[in-house]
Amino acid sequence: MVLLDIGFGNRVNAARIVSVLSPDSLPIRRLIQDAKTAGRVIDCSCGKKTLSVIVTDSEHIILSSEHPDVLCGRL
Repeated sequence: MVLLDIGFGNRVNAARIVSVLSPDSLPIRRLIQDAKTAGRVIDCSCGKKTLSVIVTDSEHIILSSEHPDVLCGRL
């Protein structure tokens, strides 16, 4: 199992990641809001600004304060 460091000592199983997105567009913000109402959001930004949104194969949404390019480089 390969773990991806998403910042602040938090790690995600890299095999479960479907996509790494930027939260700037309206459809991504709607995706986050829908996941919050369903209880599927994991906020790993530790109070910082959310810079990337990680979508997993279990339809969980993980919020990170690392830039998407940095996370993709680590993959």
